[in-house]
Amino acid sequence: MSDTHDHQDCGCGATPERVDMARRRLLAGAAGAAATVAGGSALAATDEARAAYADPENPGLPQIDMTIDPGRTALVVTDPQVDFLSEEGVTWGVVGESVTEQGTVDNIEKLFVAAKAAGMPVFISPHYYYPHDHRWDFEGTLEKTMHSIGMFDRPGPLSLDGFDGSGADWMPQYKRYIEDGETIVCSPHKVYSPAQNDLNLQLRKRGIDKVILAGMSANLCTQAHLYDLLELGYEVAVVRDATAGAKVPEGDGYLAALINFRMVANAVWWTDEATLRIARGA
Repeated sequence: MSDTHDHQDCGCGATPERVDMARRRLLAGAAGAAATVAGGSALAATDEARAAYADPENPGLPQIDMTIDPGRTALVVTDPQVDFLSEEGVTWGVVGESVTEQGTVDNIEKLFVAAKAAGMPVFISPHYYYPHDHRWDFEGTLEKTMHSIGMFDRPGPLSLDGFDGSGADWMPQYKRYIEDGETIVCSPHKVYSPAQNDLNLQLRKRGIDKVILAGMSANLCTQAHLYDLLELGYEVAVVRDATAGAKVPEGDGYLAALINFRMVANAVWWTDEATLRIARGA
């Protein structure tokens, strides 16, 4: 596969996009961070971030919670992929500050470790774009942005050519958990929510009705998954520092999501609390 490719003209007058695939590949030797997490030296949310995004001292809304029931609860991670979570990813310029503040990369891994140790089912809802997705007649603002930068691109639904180390690939330290033969990797969602993939089917077929939700990006796919799962009758706890969002002139995506998490989720946990609950609920 060539290190550069042009997306075909969609017929709508847009200039074909040229994506530098080599730029998106991980630096050699990036794997092995899992050992760091297991050794207890993983990054957590910074004190500044905890203060900046602290919960209100006097909440105005009822405070509810979710219990973990073995056999009925699963960990769902959205988009644990290079383009969102690596310095080599195409979105790092807008999400990197938030990912770093929250310790998102290591916190997601802590959840993987806890879920695997507890025997909790793990589901991945990934995000991929194929060449035919670049020929849509219309797009939203961020759809257009993602398509134009070649985010999550793959050459086709039946090919893994160029997948390893690309922006669509898993973060290297997550591969041991995702590719262990037990994790359920769902079909890709295409915009933000799981409305068009098989996440709901896969959860229901395993008797799951409670979800611990983490992944990227807070106010986009993670929030959309939250809303969809709630509408389908699931209980959902969001892990607030195992996600992050873009910071752009239009606003702070993480803060926007956090406000909505507090308003609609069945619970909002920190990673350390979530891992303890997972262990106790095993």
